Formats: sequence, structure tokens, C-alpha cells
Amino acid sequence: MSHVLIIGAGIVGLSSAYYLHKQGHQVTVLDKGEVTDNCSFGNAGMIVPSHFVPLASPGMVQQGIRWMFNSKSPFYVRPSADLNLISWGLKFLKSANSGHVSRSAVPLRDLSLLSKQLFETLAQEPGFDFELKNKGILAFYKTEKVAEEEAHLAGKAKELGLDMGVLNAAECQLLQPELQLDVLGAVHYRCDGHLYPPKLMEALVHYLEHNGVNIVRRSEVNRVEQNGTKITKVFTGEKAWEADQYVLACGSWSPAIAKTMDIRVPLMPGKGYSFMESEPEQRMTIPALLCEARVAITPMNGSIRYSGTMELDKINNRVNMQRVKGIVEAVPKYFTNLHPQLPAAEKVWFGFRPSSPDGLPYIGHSAKLKNLVIATGHGMMGLSLGPATGALVSQLISGQKTEIEIGAFSPSRF
Repeated sequence: MSHVLIIGAGIVGLSSAYYLHKQGHQVTVLDKGEVTDNCSFGNAGMIVPSHFVPLASPGMVQQGIRWMFNSKSPFYVRPSADLNLISWGLKFLKSANSGHVSRSAVPLRDLSLLSKQLFETLAQEPGFDFELKNKGILAFYKTEKVAEEEAHLAGKAKELGLDMGVLNAAECQLLQPELQLDVLGAVHYRCDGHLYPPKLMEALVHYLEHNGVNIVRRSEVNRVEQNGTKITKVFTGEKAWEADQYVLACGSWSPAIAKTMDIRVPLMPGKGYSFMESEPEQRMTIPALLCEARVAITPMNGSIRYSGTMELDKINNRVNMQRVKGIVEAVPKYFTNLHPQLPAAEKVWFGFRPSSPDGLPYIGHSAKLKNLVIATGHGMMGLSLGPATGALVSQLISGQKTEIEIGAFSPSRF
């Protein structure tokens, strides 16, 4: 078996390390941080086979333009002359059509279902109690227009073999009687699930480090040495690292690392925010999506995590409290007895979702470098798709037939 070096210790990098280790490979993982603060820790914790429609879809362009003029809206693109953003935007516009949505549905469904199956298997392993629950997700709506859109989506999901049901307000109330609802209804994505992200990430790190995988923290890759069509070394400062195979899995930082290899990986970081509030009454037991507001609410670890927004911009440390306020103000419009408080800025978690222009991840061999596998670009579904991506990476590096067809996720499609 080979020595594999993985750049990035988020859910995709650690999942790749897990399955590569299981295949018998020697694995080293490099990460620029402490492996405790990446996007895999603070997300909504949702496992979402229901999300078979990519971000690049009809109507998203017009909706995005309307949201641009609302400081509390869930989507924002910071105006910029940045060539990467312009190039990304043009590719997004080209992809935002019904044909792309139709072609993407089966690959995204298959990737998600594989991931959910792997989550369920992983949860049975000793030391992997990450509060996995299969109660589905409720997508609540308040307007007839969105009710019609969600019913149409549920119909498409059933055609794909996914389990969903359209509920009226009374049926929603029966599922969680302690919540006071002000909605028309919801689609119950019964095919979905949720978990507590920090416990998952901590369990992966613990398992890997106690089974011979070397996770190297505070080691940012700044240079890559190549010989013809192969990587020979990567450098973190002056330290050189050598391996037989390499995996690029560092989320929103992937384009910068790829550039050192003279490879383009079109991505924009989409900043998302979340915060936690204690919920001793445990009124919510099923995660919620607030359709019009684009807010996610997840019960986890005795608390509720409120998540939302997508800010496309360069990587930065700003916290836009107006958008956090938008999340806070949306919640009681759907649940009249849930009143989250606006947190202090330092209590707001933020992370950068690696968003590809067509809303599909990149999973596959580099067309230029024979010993490089690229695994990034999962957008808002990184946690959900992490195990499947890691398993596919291990199959690619081991020379095995991949469990699902991955042509739609080719890193060289642009």
C-alpha cells in the first residue's frame, strides 16, 4: 500500500484519512490550523439526501439579485472587481438552468445516500457516538408560492426514490406539540438526518491519531514541487513532505493550494454564521429549515443551533451582525415561542463553505498530476457528503471501481 498525504483536516480530509487507513494505506494529514475551528465544526449538522438540487438553479439568479439589497438577507455577493469572483459568476450563470438541475439530481442523490449509509455504519463503531438521529428535517413555509415550490420538489424527490411527505400545519404541530407554529405547512424530508458535528470531528481525530495516522497541525502548505506529471514534495515553510499519493481537501483554501500546482479549482468561499442557545425544555426534536428565510435550526447536545446566510467574498474575519440579526428575527415568525437572543459578535461562529460555480463538488483525479486526487467544493453540504467523498477518495487511490458513478464531479469539468 502507498503513503498518502492529505492537505486539509476538515470532514472531507479526515473521512478520506479514515477510509484510506481502513484500506491499509499509510496516511499523513496536514492542516494549517488546530483542527478545531474549520467549517465542519460549526455547521447545521444536517445529513441531506433531500438536497438534490444544486445551488446553481433557475430562479436563484433573480432571487439573489433581490436579496442583494437587503442587509439581513440570507444571500449576498460583495461587489468586487476580483477576477476570480467574475469568472465564478459567469460559470454560475451558465450553469443555472433546468438542464443542469436535471442532470445533477441522480449524482447528488447517489452521493448523499452513500454518505448517509456510511454515517449509519460509522455510528455503530466503538467511540463514534456523535448523536446521529434519523428523524428527518421539516422544511417549513409561510406562503402559498413556496408551498407550491416545495410540493413540486417533494414530487421530484419521490420520483428519485426519496422519502418525503407534504404536511399541513396541524400535522406539523402533532410532531412537536411543544412548539407553537405560525406556518402553512412543511415538507417532511424523512430521508434526512442530523448529528452533532463537534462530536463527529473529535471522534474521527481520536480514532485516526490512536491508529497510526499522523495529523500535523499548524502546518500550512505554501509550495509544491513537481516532476513532470507527478507531485514529488509539498512544503510547509521549509519542511518538505513526501508521499506516493496526495489529496487536496482543504475546502475554501483549495484554490490557493491548487495555484501552486498550476491547477485551477474554481471556488468561492461562502461565509455562513451559526450560534448556539441552551434549550432545556427540548421543544424541538426535528431539525427545521425556514424556507423563505433560508435559516436552519438544529437541536443538538441539549441546545439549539441557529445557522444561515451565504456571503460570497474573499476569506475574511468580519462578522456581519445585520445578517446574524436576520437569522434571529426570522425564527419567531415561524415558531412563536422560540425567541433566540442576538448573540455578541464574539459568540458568533463563522466558516467558509467552498462553493463551486455549478453547485457540485469536485471529486476525482487531477487531469494534470497523476498522483493527485481533488476532493473539495461541497458548498453547504460538506458535512453531509464527507464520508461518501472520503470513501470514494480511498477507492480512487486504491485503484478500485468507485461505488457510485462520479463523472459529474470531475475536477476538470470547467
